[in-house]
Amino acid sequence: MRLVFAGTPAAALPSLRALLDSPRHEVVAVVTRPDRPVGRGRKVAHSPVRALAQEAAVDVLTPERPRDPAFLARLADIAPECCPVVAYGALLPRAALDIPKHGWINLHFSLLPAWRGAAPVQHALLAGDEVTGASVFQIEEDLDTGPVYGTLTETIGAHDTAGDLLERLAAAGARLLTGVLDGIDDASVHARPQPGEGVSIARKLTVADVRIDWSAPAFHVDRLVRAATPAPGAWTTFRDHRIKLGPVRPLSTSDDQTAPAQVQVQAFEPGRIVVRAGDSEIAVATGGGVVLLGDVRPEGRPSMTAGAWARGARLTDGERFA
Repeated sequence: MRLVFAGTPAAALPSLRALLDSPRHEVVAVVTRPDRPVGRGRKVAHSPVRALAQEAAVDVLTPERPRDPAFLARLADIAPECCPVVAYGALLPRAALDIPKHGWINLHFSLLPAWRGAAPVQHALLAGDEVTGASVFQIEEDLDTGPVYGTLTETIGAHDTAGDLLERLAAAGARLLTGVLDGIDDASVHARPQPGEGVSIARKLTVADVRIDWSAPAFHVDRLVRAATPAPGAWTTFRDHRIKLGPVRPLSTSDDQTAPAQVQVQAFEPGRIVVRAGDSEIAVATGGGVVLLGDVRPEGRPSMTAGAWARGARLTDGERFA
């Protein structure tokens, strides 16, 4: 089939590579979000999908809005038979959806109807789900409501971050998407309506959403930090400056009670920072339990181990995160 692929971030690259390599399909153009300033230097950069498409000598379309008349006219001229989508990042109008014969087919990183929306992987982690997956469905004008062609499941590990989980889902999802497109091409697969029950919404996480509440239990802090890793990055404040925290490790009550009495953290107020095991472990009290810090990234500085951060900060007794 003649395909126009739509996607923007790195999570879309496995699918684009798979379709570029497919003997059954031809990617005749790519649609991606316009170039944006990125990083601390705010330099304008191509999206990962645009960079790969240009490397493969595929035409790239970057409309500000998919409803722009010039974009719709160009898409109609290209005349794709189907438009696969992976994390494109913009809602598609009916005028665009009607152009390809087989419509627009989306790879979404959840088991629909669970976690419809922009951040399904992050919300699965926040909710403590043990299993998630990916779905390939027909795009409609409503948010992630279309009939589903196929799914896959993925177990969520106890230490998975959003980055870890998304990487696995992107790789497995590329195979699922390619298989669905093969099936659409030979009419061997058919979409089924989503169930009416079990709907949940996964809105994009903002920086404000991922500020750590130390009065929450340790398991919640752990889930929040893993869901926000690598982006937008869970954070707290220390000495009135923002500091980002990498994955933490919750300790059980028995783990904490094996520490010497002077460094038992259970009895401290939430946010209290305690140095354990010489200076190799940095523990923080929560509203229910204790977490050990992993990586720490002070404002304007590179990431470092918690021990290195604590030594440089010259912690005094009683200091805490806020």
